[in-house]
Amino acid sequence: MEKFELRTYTFIDSLQPQLAQFIAKDNRVYDPSEFDAALFLEIAPAMEIHTMIDMALKATKVRLGAVVTERQFGLLEVHHADQGEVQEAGQAILRATGLKITDRAEVKILTNKIIRGVEQDHAIFFTGAAKGNMVLAGESVLILETTPAAFLAIACNEALKAARIKLITVQPFGASGRLVLSGPESEIDSAAEAALRTLEVLNQEKRQG
Repeated sequence: MEKFELRTYTFIDSLQPQLAQFIAKDNRVYDPSEFDAALFLEIAPAMEIHTMIDMALKATKVRLGAVVTERQFGLLEVHHADQGEVQEAGQAILRATGLKITDRAEVKILTNKIIRGVEQDHAIFFTGAAKGNMVLAGESVLILETTPAAFLAIACNEALKAARIKLITVQPFGASGRLVLSGPESEIDSAAEAALRTLEVLNQEKRQG
């Protein structure tokens, strides 16, 4: 507890296809398959994430999908088709560090904005900055920013479950994270509701823990 700060701990039961492919697109480790279970864990200090990775890989059959080490925070993502393997990887880390899931930080929403019926110039900007799909004129765009950043992974996944939308970009690391989704107005409203509800549930679990 004194050595580590647990920033993010989120279990995803089934990676939605767009998010799984987004992780794989710039991945340098082992690509997740669509509908794999996944764990996102972010800690400080940053380089201690390698100790966490070592624990998870030695204790289970999970595969390493993403690693980010910045000045302050370190992030890992591991995945497997078997949810039990992913859950045990997380528990192995918690046991070794003496941490609990509810020691994770509270989610703070920095930006929650919907641009409705986006103009063409604006759509071109979003597409130019995209790492996923294109934004088309007339669509609506959801922009979410949070800290810690990695909570946006599960928010994104639940939004993709809830609505027929496109993943434009998600950055689940850094001092703050950013998620951009686009689609028909009603679908974006449903996606926003699902994402925000997911983040609120995480906060409720922390307060009750």
